[in-house]
Amino acid sequence: MTSARKFNVISGSERQPVRGARLIHNAHPDQVIEISLRLRPKSGAKHRELRSAIENPNYKHMSRTDFENAHGADPADLDQIKKFAQEYGLKVHETGTELARRTVLLSGTASNLEKAFHVELKEYSHPKGNFRGRVGTISVPADYADIVTGVFGLDNRPQAEPHFRRSPQPAAGFKAHTATASHDPNEVAQIYDYPPGDGTDQCIGIIELGGGFQLDDLSNYFSSLNINPPQVISFSVDGGANSPSTPDSADGEVMLDIEVAGAIAPAAKIVVYFAPNTDRGFLDAITTAVHDSANQPSVISISWGAAESQWTPQALTNFDEAFQAAAAMGVTVCAASGDNGSSDGVNDGSNHVDFPASSSFALGCGGTTLQASNGQIVNETVWDNLPAGGGATGGGVSDSFPLPTWQDGLGVPQPSVQGGGRGVPDVSGDADPATGYNILVDGQNLVFGGTSAVAPLWAALVARINQQMGKPVGFLNPLIYAQAVETSGFHDITQGNNGSFSAAQGWDPCTGLGSPDGARLLAALTGKAAAGAERSSRARKPAA
Repeated sequence: MTSARKFNVISGSERQPVRGARLIHNAHPDQVIEISLRLRPKSGAKHRELRSAIENPNYKHMSRTDFENAHGADPADLDQIKKFAQEYGLKVHETGTELARRTVLLSGTASNLEKAFHVELKEYSHPKGNFRGRVGTISVPADYADIVTGVFGLDNRPQAEPHFRRSPQPAAGFKAHTATASHDPNEVAQIYDYPPGDGTDQCIGIIELGGGFQLDDLSNYFSSLNINPPQVISFSVDGGANSPSTPDSADGEVMLDIEVAGAIAPAAKIVVYFAPNTDRGFLDAITTAVHDSANQPSVISISWGAAESQWTPQALTNFDEAFQAAAAMGVTVCAASGDNGSSDGVNDGSNHVDFPASSSFALGCGGTTLQASNGQIVNETVWDNLPAGGGATGGGVSDSFPLPTWQDGLGVPQPSVQGGGRGVPDVSGDADPATGYNILVDGQNLVFGGTSAVAPLWAALVARINQQMGKPVGFLNPLIYAQAVETSGFHDITQGNNGSFSAAQGWDPCTGLGSPDGARLLAALTGKAAAGAERSSRARKPAA
């Protein structure tokens, strides 16, 4: 009876086959699968207008309650989805369904889901692990097409990679490091002249798609630095869990994130949102963190990502809207720009940038090689060790997100496709494993680098800035591109390249505006120039 109904394709839902995957068989028809539906905001056109409002430096942040009331999903739309679910033998879960997140948690058999969304679900083998996948588009009955903006979870292929690099050199312990090139995270904060503070009254959210931490490791690590261990809370999303195993696993990512952020802002509450490494798990972790009214993170650190070309357009759009919601509520999102240079690890001869760092509402965090002595910068260049078989900072120009107004006139290179133009990264910091961070992982003292370290490095700086300002700085991007901040709050990196792009005076597609001069950045953000943030006429690099 339902086969004659008209179905409409969900815009941007098309999935490509996974390279190297081999079809095993069709998904078992009785297999029960959980998925997440994203619904339209009830504010409609006003939600679209929110984008430009947020970019105004004088924008007043909304509370989480006010945002839900204004821009959450409409209860009437949820009622329609319940009707749709009943028609196709699907179950709506009250836990996991939230109007603020515009998310509905559904479950059903593979057979019923295939009928409801006009897809074929199949099982595949792959060197990185077996997965359930689909190829092509997702459709819904025309009656509901205007309500649903994204469907996530039918396909559970691995979506992202952690952006950390392990140095072959052993850590020399956690006391004084005068004879080594590696640093304790709090030492890096001192080198970058972070403003005073410990993150009191702040909450740092960290997104993790695998791995875990051990409390004994954290206790031993922070004790070795003579720092009181921060409060660290594990938060499960979509069945993700704190699952530590070995130093060679994603534990390295988890511990790097926690220990960098915690060493610099030890009084901040750190909430680690564990989710499966799928586009559904990643998105649900982000929306959960952004709308977490209990813990209320004021800054979120993300060290996982993948080239824009590896994402569906529906994922890019819904992630970007989640980051827009964060900006509206005064939550800063810091995202690593990737460790594979200007190609972002895609071997097609073209340049690529990493997502979610390329979202206009994320602070893209690139990497440098930091040489310091006696707490002072001796030399700082673009992190680029790709020719020697190592990593390099990601950076370039988005093919998915347009040039933001706050990057206009900076000489951002032209995008390769129409509709792109957003320059990545925005900022940078020490990421070279050769000058990396001393970390304790599963009982082992190791040195880690990668742009993964830069996201929590900046998140901790934001926590200190928020503490000093007595309020969240929120969406940092328009503020840091204001002239007074841009010229005084950063160490401009002018040497090195990441493949196709070279460092230059001012913003560049390797290290953005540069590494932080923390105290001067805070002073500029609290000064009248940053408060007004109007652009005065100034010399800019010519467009490439």
